[in-house]
Amino acid sequence: MDKDLENLEKLAADVEKQNKKYFATIKKRVPKNFDVVVQDIHEKEFAKTDCLDCGNCCKTTSPIFTDKDTERISKHLKMKVRDFEAQYLERDSDNFMVLKTAPCSFLDESDNSCFIYDVRPKACSEYPHTNRKKFIQIADLTVANTAICPATYRIVEELKKRLPVRSNEKIKRLG
Repeated sequence: MDKDLENLEKLAADVEKQNKKYFATIKKRVPKNFDVVVQDIHEKEFAKTDCLDCGNCCKTTSPIFTDKDTERISKHLKMKVRDFEAQYLERDSDNFMVLKTAPCSFLDESDNSCFIYDVRPKACSEYPHTNRKKFIQIADLTVANTAICPATYRIVEELKKRLPVRSNEKIKRLG
């Protein structure tokens, strides 16, 4: 188990307000190199992070299942789409298809592996979404993910060091 996981919710809660303020400030004037810096931090973090050591995302949250996801997974499981949906999925309050249960029905908790890894939902394959273009557009999701994914927490903390903001700095106009 990831050593940070035990205290992750508290660590994330302690910096949530700061993180929201950080991203709000960045959004006002996104640095040109922002995505490049985030990508570099992501790559360095995941070079030393093995998601199988944690699996907290699979244990606590559900990805959104698109129609393509359900078709692909149903075919893989040799099930009809409607049977797959009836057995595993439900609509959430935002009208998205999500898992009925947590941990994920396809998670092997003995080693955090996934029974449907090769056909897993797109949201799973892209999680925690810290290597996407226009990263700033998912700042709220990223802040939420810091309480679920230790790597995301570390990425955001490193980002604040690499691209600090001065939120109280007053800009003086010359002339």
